[in-house]
Amino acid sequence: MFTRAVSRLGRKRPPSEIHDSDGTSSGSHQMLKGTASWALSLEKLLEDPEGVKQFRGFLKKEFSEENVLFWLACEDFKKIQDMKQMQQKAQDIYLTFLSSKASAQVNVEGQSQMNDKMLEKPHPLMFQKQQDQIFNLMKYDSYSRFLKSESFLKSQRMEDREQNSDAAETAPKRASRIYNT
Repeated sequence: MFTRAVSRLGRKRPPSEIHDSDGTSSGSHQMLKGTASWALSLEKLLEDPEGVKQFRGFLKKEFSEENVLFWLACEDFKKIQDMKQMQQKAQDIYLTFLSSKASAQVNVEGQSQMNDKMLEKPHPLMFQKQQDQIFNLMKYDSYSRFLKSESFLKSQRMEDREQNSDAAETAPKRASRIYNT
């Protein structure tokens, strides 16, 4: 037990991984939720189901919803263990997003390099190159516009109002607890 504790002390950890004695994180990024965390990075936005919903709605208005749908499909694909399911999902992704006749075609390099042999023997990272291209496209193009969009700013204002009303309600309770002890 002692050696495990010492080895943990020897590791250098980023501030986001340091926790207070009550188990909560003391890193400021860990405390942020909702729109505040979405504004940190596209990665944080895509980790939050509500963030994905808002971002998807924004991309739909910009006629580029297929980008986030492709990215999400690839994330789901990576989690599949069963080979038969993987083959079916690979085929679905190809036909939906990468084929020249795709209903929601994404614009990536290498989509024409896909062939039947690759689809018959899929592996979890077979779409990684295309997924990375789409992620970068979203990160450096759509994401920055999303953060300036009315839908994001509206969500942010609503969240701020909720936090301010919660803080107003809890301040008297905290004062009462402090002075009544």
